[in-house]
Amino acid sequence: MKFNKLFILFFLALGLSLNNANIFAQDDDDDDDDQQMEEMDEEEWQRQMDELNAEKSNLTTRLASLNGEIDGLKSTSASKDKELEKCESDLYALVGTTKSGVADFRKKFEETEKKINGKVGTPADARKMYFDEISKDKARCLPEFQDRYASMKKKLEDWEGMKTPEACYTVVKGDCLWKISKMKYGSPYYWPAIWDANKNGVANADALKNARHKKVTNPNLIYPGQCMKIPTLTDAQKKEAEMKSKKYRKTRKVKKTDGTDMKKEDVKKDVKKDEKKDVKKDEKKK
Repeated sequence: MKFNKLFILFFLALGLSLNNANIFAQDDDDDDDDQQMEEMDEEEWQRQMDELNAEKSNLTTRLASLNGEIDGLKSTSASKDKELEKCESDLYALVGTTKSGVADFRKKFEETEKKINGKVGTPADARKMYFDEISKDKARCLPEFQDRYASMKKKLEDWEGMKTPEACYTVVKGDCLWKISKMKYGSPYYWPAIWDANKNGVANADALKNARHKKVTNPNLIYPGQCMKIPTLTDAQKKEAEMKSKKYRKTRKVKKTDGTDMKKEDVKKDVKKDEKKDVKKDEKKK
């Protein structure tokens, strides 16, 4: 038994010795490889440095060339800008304006274009600010505005051609056209426009039983329940209505302007005339 144990221990010691020898041999090989690697890295480093220096030299040369091209392009650009500025000045001169004049025109144009596209206010407002002014300015012929002006003009004309429903006012006891005009327009002198709008029939004519109430044939005779058409008036229509009002007052010798401007005797005469006409119509029907 002792012999066997000694034999086993001998082989274990032998195995350990061989293993250590291999480790030491491997360490020696690694040292040789590290030394060789160090020598190769130094050579490789030098080679790469030479390549990088050559590349740097090429890039420096290329950069100098590009800077020269940039300077040339800047000079060309400055020259072209001057030519463009001169062309713009010549073009603006052809339509009788300047660069600052075009800037002012552009501001008014864009404001009016926005109003017309969005139907802000009324067509009359758009014409006043500033379509009519734009139409007279030759600057509208510039390429920037030419097509846009044609489009804006068509939209405005279409807008003006649209029929808007007329407002109505239902007559109550004590009303007269003078009073209604002042209430709706802020001036009593536009009453002839209301009369003209209702001569051929009030808004609710079909609903009225009395034939005499269906129309306003006499401006002094309006009746409770009549729905008066209140037309929208332009400045020109207001002036025309005011002239008619003054002319009518002169022919009727009206003196009062407090809403009771028509003489009572004139009203009575008109009522009697209308009643006689109605009687004659009824007799004919019978």
